[in-house]
Parts: sequence; structure tokens; C-alpha cells
Amino acid sequence: MRIELVRGDITREGVDAIVNAANSSLLGGGGVDGAIHQAAGPKLLAECQELRRTTLPHGLPVGQAVATGAGELPCRWVIHTVGPNRHAGQTNPDLLRSCFTASLRVADQIGVKSLAFPAISAGVYGWAADQVAVAARAALDGATSQVNLVRFVLFNVQILKAFREAFADSAAAAPR
Repeated sequence: MRIELVRGDITREGVDAIVNAANSSLLGGGGVDGAIHQAAGPKLLAECQELRRTTLPHGLPVGQAVATGAGELPCRWVIHTVGPNRHAGQTNPDLLRSCFTASLRVADQIGVKSLAFPAISAGVYGWAADQVAVAARAALDGATSQVNLVRFVLFNVQILKAFREAFADSAAAAPR
């Protein structure tokens, strides 16, 4: 698996799937979640509402993942995962790592070969960028997946720096 670390806007990524740092309602929110819902248009919201009506009536639990279509985004799928919220007392790094592993598992189930991740929980959920980067690295180091390319699309220079440090000695990681 090749790993790329870039600064950018995940809603513009032309990969098979992007990962949404969703809230448990799956109905949109702020940050990455809001940007993805806005760029995807009403089809994404309709699919998320259907998930809530059927298989996820209580929402998506922290650390799990589920896929939908991508609406108007340039990718084919959106894989939604709910990161732990440090401000709500969710401080277990295993929950954070699970977001990455669960997303890879869903990606394999739907045949994804290229996948873009944001820095899950590094925004309003209060996790430091370096903690997120370490969790992402641990998840990928232990992963067996059919995904050929994982691209971390990071919102700002500070988060990109944290990921570059976490992946510095990874033979699979390459800047783009």
C-alpha cells in the first residue's frame, strides 16, 4: 500500500472513496463533515437519512464505519466514520485507531483501490494532530488491505507536518 501525505481539500480528490469524519447522526455537521455534505449535494444526505431510517436508527457508533454513494463528489463512495470526541471524555486512542481500520475494512468490502482520509478527530473533537497521525500510522502498519493507495488529505500545514513526522520512517509514505 502506497501512502501519500498532502495538504488540500478532500472534497476534490479523484480517488475511489473518501473518508468522512462524520458525527454519529450521519446528517452533516461542521468541518470536514459539513464540507463533504455540501459538496456532495442532496443525494448524500438522502442516503444517510435512509441508513438512519433502516440499519442505523441510533446513529453510527464511534470507531465504526459505513459507506454510501458520493453524490456530486468526484469519487465513487464516501466512507463515514465517527471519531472519538476528547471533549466528551472519549480519550482512548484505540477508538481513534479503529476509525482508520474500520474504514479500510469497509473499503475492502466495496472494492476500493484508492482512498483519501482526513485527520479524523483533529478538529473540533479536540485530538492533537500528532496523536491522530500516530493512530493513523499504527492502523496502517497493522493493516492487511486490498487498497493500493491511501492519501491523507490534510487541511493545514501544521497537520501535514504532524503526519509527515509520524510517517517519516515509513517506506510506503511519499509526499505528493
